[in-house]
Amino acid sequence: MTQGQKTRLPAFEFALASPEQKAVLDEILSGPRGNLDGPFLGWIHSPQLAQHAQRLGAFCRYRTGLSVRLSELAILVTSVHWRAQAEWYIHYPIALRAGVPEALAEQIRTGATPQFDEPDDALIYAFTTELYETKRVSDATYARAVERFGHETTINLVGLLGYYALVAMTLNVFDMRAEGQTTLPFGE
Repeated sequence: MTQGQKTRLPAFEFALASPEQKAVLDEILSGPRGNLDGPFLGWIHSPQLAQHAQRLGAFCRYRTGLSVRLSELAILVTSVHWRAQAEWYIHYPIALRAGVPEALAEQIRTGATPQFDEPDDALIYAFTTELYETKRVSDATYARAVERFGHETTINLVGLLGYYALVAMTLNVFDMRAEGQTTLPFGE
C-alpha cells in the first residue's frame, strides 16, 4: 500500500516500514484518531519525530480542557493563518459537527470580520489571531483567557496552537493534501 496523498516526499510503503515506523503507525491507528490523514505519513520518514509529535497531538486535540468546538475553532484559525489546505479540509467538517457555525467558519476562512454568537468563540479567535499576528498576547486578552479557562487550559491552548502550526508547516513544506482532497480552501 502506498501513500495516497500528493506530497514532495517519497511515497511511504507500509510493507517496507521499519519496526519503529510500524510502532508509530500502530499507535496512531489504534488511538482516538484511527486514521493517518494529515502530517503523519510525512513525519513517518522520521519515526522519532513522528512518535513524539503524534503523542503531543493526541494530547492537544483531546485533552486540553477546551471543548471540541473551541479546539476546532482554534485549529481553523491556525489553518487560515498558515493557509494549510489539508488542515482546513480535515478540520472544517469536524468543527461543524462540534458546533462551529458554518457562516462563522466561512468568515474566518475568507478573512471577513467574524460575527460571534458565543463569547468563548470570540475569546479563542482573539487569543489565536493576536498571537499569530503580533507574536504576543496582550495583558487584557491573556487575563480574559485565564479568567475564563484557568492557567492550565490557557497553557494547553498555546500548546494546541503550536502543535497545529507544526502540522500546518509540515503540510505546506511537503505539499501534502488530505486523503480524497480535490478542492483547495485557499488560493495558491
